[in-house]
Amino acid sequence: MVTNEAAPVPAEAGPEHPILTRVAPPPDLTGRYGTGPDHLYDVRLPPARERGTTVVILHGGFWRDRVDRAHAGCQAQAYANDGFHVAVPEYRRTGSPGGGWPGTFEDVRSALGAIRADPQLPEVVVLAGHSAGGHLAVWLLSQPEGAGVRGAVALAGCVDLGRTARDGLGNGAAVDLMGGRPDDLDDRYARADPARLVPAPAPVHLVHGEDDTVVPLSISQSYQRISAAAGRSVTLDVIPGAGHFELIDPDDPAFAAGLAAVRDLAGAG
Repeated sequence: MVTNEAAPVPAEAGPEHPILTRVAPPPDLTGRYGTGPDHLYDVRLPPARERGTTVVILHGGFWRDRVDRAHAGCQAQAYANDGFHVAVPEYRRTGSPGGGWPGTFEDVRSALGAIRADPQLPEVVVLAGHSAGGHLAVWLLSQPEGAGVRGAVALAGCVDLGRTARDGLGNGAAVDLMGGRPDDLDDRYARADPARLVPAPAPVHLVHGEDDTVVPLSISQSYQRISAAAGRSVTLDVIPGAGHFELIDPDDPAFAAGLAAVRDLAGAG
């Protein structure tokens, strides 16, 4: 059932960038997909022209509980202003009860199922995710709840989870998420890593800043190579001069690439 519960206050999220503390207009509605405090999703409605597509945004923050969905509010509002219905789910994250493997994964699956069943939202769905959310968005394509989704846009996504863990990105964020390293938990990573689940059953569009020092471009390039070897071509747009957060900042020129990728998937047959 959809209510008018307020969105959370933005939380600390790594290197300073204005988008992390910028306050977006409140969502139009907030729905629930479970009984826990994080089992919520914000809904933003298009103010004018409607594209007939729901964009589900998975927020980033290296899967940690100090970062919540509030910092994706400006991104979500910009997508809504472009004509999309937008849903931004919260989920349990590492550092909070039930977060990490498997709770985080169970939550995003349940959230997507609830969003797709929400009668107020269009049935056509595109997934979009930034950083850790990019990992979750692409991973969801291979889950039962993702069947029939048009595709996923990963913005500076951690789409090669094993490499994210081995490279120690986010001070070991992937290792914290999974409860250990890939060499020790191979079966677990095989179920959780989009790069181990190729080819994806729907199109994947990667967008990455050339100068990203938080999630390096090499992560998207790795997924692109692995996917190509598995028989699916994946688009990778490299944005010159862009870092990590510019891709979700509507005031930055780099933002346009992600929005264009969402439009392309929404219009795909």
